[in-house]
Amino acid sequence: MRSGVIAQKVGMTRLFTEAGNHVPVTVLRLAQCQVIAHRSKEKDGYVAIQLGSGTRKVKNVSKAERGRFAVAKVEPKRKIAEFRVSEDSVIPVGAEITADHFLIGQFVDVTGTSTGKGFAGGMKRWNFGGLRATHGVSVSHRSIGSTGGRQDPGKTFKNKKMPGHMGVDRVTTLNLKVVQTDVERGLILVEGAVPGVAGGWITVRDAVKKALPKDAPKPGKFRGPASETKAEAPVEDAAPAAEAAKEGA
Repeated sequence: MRSGVIAQKVGMTRLFTEAGNHVPVTVLRLAQCQVIAHRSKEKDGYVAIQLGSGTRKVKNVSKAERGRFAVAKVEPKRKIAEFRVSEDSVIPVGAEITADHFLIGQFVDVTGTSTGKGFAGGMKRWNFGGLRATHGVSVSHRSIGSTGGRQDPGKTFKNKKMPGHMGVDRVTTLNLKVVQTDVERGLILVEGAVPGVAGGWITVRDAVKKALPKDAPKPGKFRGPASETKAEAPVEDAAPAAEAAKEGA
């Protein structure tokens, strides 16, 4: 079981196939999605990795959170999520997951927060048919009608579908197909709609009800931790300087 990613919804557009057909797609952007912590079976009872994405100003981060990011040697993140993984799919702390973590043609499950609609009536919220437009009905054409009997049962049952707050729910859309990826810009294009508003944060992971492609990278596609890259640079630069010093001597 591989890790998922945290992405930001950019919006919707369309792509054209070679046959001239258009495919509606949602553009998802990976905003420096890095591993910030691990969860081990010995210490926590389960295996998982914690990811962070986006950026935050240091002045808006508490001291406790600053220490958390300092241990991982990454910049403060705006969004944090945790993904359960198998023991052979743990990605190093500080590594940045890239867009080619998902293959073109594979299926993914996308989870996000649906768009808020405020207070909505029964017709909009639950697709009720409403009352008649004639035959004595006046003013209350969009009302929901009876919500319970008078003597029997003499009450309104719990969980009755009624007008109320609509949206801002955790929604998972299953089996969306990856149409295209752009590693340089960190973009993933999936076929169809994704829950949430433009700019909202979502999580993307391998589809549960579809088989993972055999050539999918394991534990995933990522760039090495920035700390390791910086540590290697001075060593390479020091070699020519050492040789020059010997010649001068």
